Amino acid sequence: MVQSDLLEVEREIGVESIASVEAITTINQYLQAGGGKRLRPALLLLCNRLFGPSTDCARRLAAVVEMIHTATLVHDDVIDLARTRRGRPSTNVVWGNHISVLAGDWLYMQAFQVALRERNFHFLDILISLTQMMVEGELLQLDRLHRIDVSEADYMELVDRKTASLFSACARLGGSAAGVDEAAESRLAEFAWNLGMAFQLVDDILDFTSTEKILGKPAGNDLREGKVTLPMIYALEKASTDERQAVEMVIADGSYESVPFMHVLQILERHQAVSRAYDRAHTFTEKSAALISTFPESPAQRALQSLVELITERSS
Repeated sequence: MVQSDLLEVEREIGVESIASVEAITTINQYLQAGGGKRLRPALLLLCNRLFGPSTDCARRLAAVVEMIHTATLVHDDVIDLARTRRGRPSTNVVWGNHISVLAGDWLYMQAFQVALRERNFHFLDILISLTQMMVEGELLQLDRLHRIDVSEADYMELVDRKTASLFSACARLGGSAAGVDEAAESRLAEFAWNLGMAFQLVDDILDFTSTEKILGKPAGNDLREGKVTLPMIYALEKASTDERQAVEMVIADGSYESVPFMHVLQILERHQAVSRAYDRAHTFTEKSAALISTFPESPAQRALQSLVELITERSS
């Protein structure tokens, strides 16, 4: 439904990714060629379409959110010492940490430059609050890295700041670009926040249960990097001393050499941690589906319902 709009968004990103320094342009082109689901721009555009034809403003804002998302991925890969992204070497592997950090910084600023042209303080307020939330989320994650005493509440706070806040901002911007009232914008934001929470929970489950070919990065990568996500949090609640020590060893080693990945999967299965995490994800998709059903039926509304169904299907 938004395919033609997304083509315009890609063109906008291409134009806005050209810098006066060649290295920045080269990295930006590499990042754009890496593809991705473009879920966040699509979400913004569909929320905009709920209230009429898509607008030029919405397409520009869709490019902005994708640029911000890409900048966060570049910085995340540097912080996480990641080797791959979307099935290709990450920018920090190809260009090194220093250049990658600066490229991420440039993308952030360029995204705000594009948003600033709209001369709309509400857009800027949403985007600035979002960026602060995401940076705070990254700092919180760093503080909790390599620890197994992370609680479910700690984890949910991270998902809120690092993923759900961006989904929520996309919906707000799409609605705001269509001129909706504050109540409708808030409902859209809540719908997308729940969608984002479910999306990240499912992503973290798939990190254990999927394959490198599908993920575009090695399976079990989160735990290897010292990130204790919801399935492991649930498993650790009931784990024996030996099981906890096995998980701690993976985190300490940063590899599955001492404790095979299959052994970790067995710990998760023994305590039904994956199915429990799926159930938690479904509570968010159910809320999201209920909220989007409050908007008048239309092709855009049905498309947004299908986004919720897509997240649910990924989890099954």
